[in-house]
Amino acid sequence: MDLELKGRTAIICASSHGLGKACAMELAREGCTVVVNGREPAGLDQAAEEIRQETGATVIAVPGDVSTRECQDALIAAIPVVDILVNNNGGPPYRDFRAVDREALIAGVVGNMATPIEMVQKVIDGMTQRGFGRIVNITSSSVKSPLSGLDLSSGARAGLTGFLAGVARSVAHANVTINFLLPGSFDTRRLRSGIEASANKLGVSPTEVAEERSAAIPAKRFGDPSEFGKTCAFLCSPHAGYITGQSILIDGGAYPGIL
Repeated sequence: MDLELKGRTAIICASSHGLGKACAMELAREGCTVVVNGREPAGLDQAAEEIRQETGATVIAVPGDVSTRECQDALIAAIPVVDILVNNNGGPPYRDFRAVDREALIAGVVGNMATPIEMVQKVIDGMTQRGFGRIVNITSSSVKSPLSGLDLSSGARAGLTGFLAGVARSVAHANVTINFLLPGSFDTRRLRSGIEASANKLGVSPTEVAEERSAAIPAKRFGDPSEFGKTCAFLCSPHAGYITGQSILIDGGAYPGIL
């Protein structure tokens, strides 16, 4: 399917690796000019060059923490107009809710709720004026199925979902959509580091932990980031113009509910 994205411009936050990079890769493959972002300049430059070599697309690297106003402004200034925004950011670390003090609470809400809202505020009016815009927010499967220890992440991302639900309906008439992608267990650097940490704690091999976790997923495997990226690219296309305000779970069937 031709996603009809050639010539579009896209900002993908936190995209030097993992699911953000996968989204940038697929949008570039479809002919978008992509702006990629990450905190580590060396890793970001490497990712940008990999995407260029793989797709032939124009790739602009903007280093920095997307939670800061300086980085947000630099992302917006990198391209003349923003057709597509993919909001992404690292989540708070695993910890017991009793250990989440006010400083950590505020940081989590800023990173996973306030920051994507600020990015939406910066691009939404231009999108509505031009009659095209696609906003995809990468949240987490924990929004639908909260996990103990990830309470701050779940709460902040659920707050983002609720905040933007009404915004999505207010701009749908202008061919601007806002949706949410909820990843389950994907084969990313973050998943592998979590597996290694669990293996060290249990005194077993990372392979054993990975096999046990993947066996608990109905698909019997972890997700490939490219699968996630392709879903994101479709949501960013004109073909998805009638999908808005939706939370789309991609988890291999791990969530057992029907709603």
